[in-house]
Amino acid sequence: MLYPSIDSLMEKLDSKYTLVTVSSRRAREISEDARRGPLVKKPQSYKAVGMALEEIVEDHLTFERLQPEDTFE
Repeated sequence: MLYPSIDSLMEKLDSKYTLVTVSSRRAREISEDARRGPLVKKPQSYKAVGMALEEIVEDHLTFERLQPEDTFE
């Protein structure tokens, strides 16, 4: 069984594309900067992507979709 499950992740974000984008950006932050380790106290995963997914499930990471401004008036 995989943790966290895709169902629990999809409850936190609006699409699989958003899930991939948010988790990959956070995983890169975790792997490139050792001082900024995971926000989860005891991650079950030892890989950066797994840690990022755990952070999403535990509400340490959030995503807000910005609406583009209308340029035509």
